[in-house]
Order: sequence, then structure tokens, then C-alpha cells
Amino acid sequence: MEDILENNKQWVATKNAEDPAFFQRLANGQTPRYLFIGCSDSRVPASGITGTGPGEMFVHRNIANLVVHSDMNLLSVLQYAVEVLGVQDILVVGHYGCGGVAAAAANKQYGLIDNWLVNIRDVVRLHETELLRISEEKQRLRRLVELNVIEQVHNLAKTNIIQNAMRTDKPPRLHGLVYDIADGVLKDLNVNGQEVMEELEHIYGTEAAAHPDKDSATYDGPEHDPATDQPA
Repeated sequence: MEDILENNKQWVATKNAEDPAFFQRLANGQTPRYLFIGCSDSRVPASGITGTGPGEMFVHRNIANLVVHSDMNLLSVLQYAVEVLGVQDILVVGHYGCGGVAAAAANKQYGLIDNWLVNIRDVVRLHETELLRISEEKQRLRRLVELNVIEQVHNLAKTNIIQNAMRTDKPPRLHGLVYDIADGVLKDLNVNGQEVMEELEHIYGTEAAAHPDKDSATYDGPEHDPATDQPA
């Protein structure tokens, strides 16, 4: 911890020397343009690989950069980023050499994490024919990393948070990127979440349910006694 605290002191001193008002501006609030959904891998620093600074990027990370519809942590981050912070671009960022993807592709058990890895194995199931055509294991895993990112962008588009945001004047843009640790380059997979939703609207499309006023002509529910909260 001594190294961490000393590094922090040096960073603060450097920032103050460059811009004496830097920390005061950050303390006044955040208006990030980006939401970064990435892998927890320590070799993939969100700000470092994107060249963004404090206040520019809201970040959520988990094993293998998954968008799971029962993950309340991710959904809370997503809703806050979209509906409160008003982010303009949402980036799902995977990386080649992902241990989570490799573990999901292996015929082994790892314990608790197996329940999480099932989400990647679902990607394998969806794209099994394509993956089986790739004979070299390293290339097959690289392609699985890409397919996983694509499917997670699709999963984003299926959430009611994104669907509602797409109906606003300034809908966020969805992006799928892959980072290559070997050379530091980000690759844009050119995933179009809006096109995905338009194609699958008949299955995944949802709209907020209307809550009819009991005084309206369409309300046919029972009257309640406010004293007992029972049907009158």
C-alpha cells in the first residue's frame, strides 16, 4: 500500500502543477460521453486504451464483458449512464486472449464461475457451425472473443433501458470493440444495435405499459377501501 499511496501523491502533484483547477472541476460533477462495458482483466485499462481522462468515461467491468439480463449491477450502471448521465456512446469492449472466453470454450469445471461462463457457452451454441470451421484453436478463440462482443451488443439492444432510449431525441450509439493486448490496437466490429433491434423487433421489442387511471372508461379493476386496502 505504501507504493499506492506514494503514487497517488505524485499523481496529485502532477495534476495540480498542470492545472490547479483540475480537481475542483471534477468535484462539481460528471458528464461523461461514454459508457465502457469491459472485461475485468488487469491488462485492459479503460481510460488507458481509449485515451480518455477522468470524467469522460463511465465504466462497468466484469469477467468477459458480459451483458446479462439478470445482472442488476450492470443494469443499474446502464440505466444511470443512459437516463441520468446521458451518455452518447456505449462501448462493449472485449479483448483477445480473454481468460473467461478460453475457460468457457474448455471442457472443464472451474467452480462458481461456471454459472457465469454459461453465458459465453450460449454464444458458442449460437455460432457453433462457424466456430467448428476454424481448425486452429488460437484463431477459433479470437473469433469467439469477437462473437461474444457482438452478442453482448445485441443483449444491450434487447434491454428496455436501451429500447426506451432509442425512442428519445438523442438515442445512445452502441459499439462493439476488441482490444488486442499484443499490439494495443482497438478493432471496431461495426456492430449496429439499432439494426439488430429493427430485425428482431417482433420478438424483443417492448413498450412501457400504460397504467390506466381508475377514473377512465377503460379501468375495470375492483374498487378498494383505503382503510383496509381490501376490495370494496
